[in-house]
Amino acid sequence: MINEGGGHGLPPAPTAAQALAAPGADAARPVVPSLPPSPPTRIRIPALGVDAPVTGLALDPDGHLEPPPPAEPNLAGWYRAGTTPGQRGTAVMAGHVDTRQGPAVFYRLGDLRRGDHLEVTRQDGSSAHFTVDAVETYRRSDFPDHTVYAAAPDAQLRLITCGGGYREPEGYDGNVVVFAHLVRAVRA
Repeated sequence: MINEGGGHGLPPAPTAAQALAAPGADAARPVVPSLPPSPPTRIRIPALGVDAPVTGLALDPDGHLEPPPPAEPNLAGWYRAGTTPGQRGTAVMAGHVDTRQGPAVFYRLGDLRRGDHLEVTRQDGSSAHFTVDAVETYRRSDFPDHTVYAAAPDAQLRLITCGGGYREPEGYDGNVVVFAHLVRAVRA
């Protein structure tokens, strides 16, 4: 469950870093031309039955990515000061694994497998289609900021939710991170 007392468990927000290949990424994969910036409006993950609206997220005073409002468990969030999904670079989206009301938008995120597909619809009418490279779980205390948030030479996406063990009042002790790359861009 989400610790609604502020300990939401999301890792620190992205910072500028060197380009780095995502875990599980194939260095020989073809690079798909990226899209221009446009905010995401919806994310679809067919393997999980996810079809959710997207809102912009900011940073809290401690520099951590704020989660989407817990009152809207089917809402995913995008780090609005960062790269947009489909744009060259590393885009970051986050969602709750659960709330006090039950499972939330990214409840089954850890069930994704390499090769699974997802789609992000964008405000300009375009869509960015991604393939999963890897799914990793990291302890919050050992969260690899550089690996997750590093700048990318192509269009990549990270999906993040809470994971690992849960204890009151601290909340989850880890994060599930999905690493994905752009495989198709549909322009408006």
